[in-house]
Order: sequence, then structure tokens, then C-alpha cells
Amino acid sequence: MSARELIVSKIRDGTVIDHIPAGRALAVLRILGITGREGLRVALVMNVDSEKLGRKDIVKIEGRELTPDEVDVISAVAPTATINIVKNYEVVKKYKVRPPPVIRGKFKCRNPNCITNQHRESVVTSFVLVRGDPPTFACEYCGRYHTLDELV
Repeated sequence: MSARELIVSKIRDGTVIDHIPAGRALAVLRILGITGREGLRVALVMNVDSEKLGRKDIVKIEGRELTPDEVDVISAVAPTATINIVKNYEVVKKYKVRPPPVIRGKFKCRNPNCITNQHRESVVTSFVLVRGDPPTFACEYCGRYHTLDELV
């Protein structure tokens, strides 16, 4: 083993999110609502070498299998991610993320005048996919377009 190798132990059951663009792993955890207080064992590796991306992040979550909806929402901040579902130390399912047609309640609209940003209104944000490459979403209420970087 070389001095440049990084060792992160395998997980028994859970989810491995690989090929996350460098620096976006914390945004992935935020989208999943993982704060560290849930009692889940989470391994977070950031800015490691990747042949595919140059640099990437990896997240391993022991004891939690992501739902298909969660997988799709991850695509908003990590469009190159792959999701591996692990059972008894073996990958049993592998997903390539894809932008969902609609994202509700996960991101804030950047338009300060949008009804979703008015404190007197209790409106859940909703963004509709309007372009796939690069993924671009429009606020369902005010129509403002949001790129991935703006949503993050």
C-alpha cells in the first residue's frame, strides 16, 4: 500500500454515494437530513483523486438505504453520483442519479420576492426541471430559473 492510499472500511448494510463532485458531500448530507445526531455511522471523504472527475467526494452511510426519491434529489447537487446499496458487505443495487422532474421542500428560491420566502406565508418550495443538461430548475411559484450551484 502506498502512502497516498486512503483506507475507509467497508460497511455491512447501508448506502455508498460515490463520484460526488469535489466539495459537494456536505450538501448531499444536508439534502438527506443527516446531521450526525441520528446515530448513524457516516464516513465522509472529500477531494480524493478520481480518474473520472479529477477529484471527488464519497459518502458512506451505515444502516440506511436511500429511497428512489432521495436518490433523484441527490442529482441536484451531485449529477455525476452513483449510489450503491450494500447488504452484508456486498453491493446489491447500483443507481446512476438523474434529475427528478420536481423537487419539493429541499431548496430555497433565490428570488427574495417569491411567495415561498415570505414569512407570513407557509408555502413549500417546488422546483420543476426545465432542462436536463445542465440540469436547470424553475420555481413553480415565481418562475425563476435555478442552476445546480444556485440551489446548493
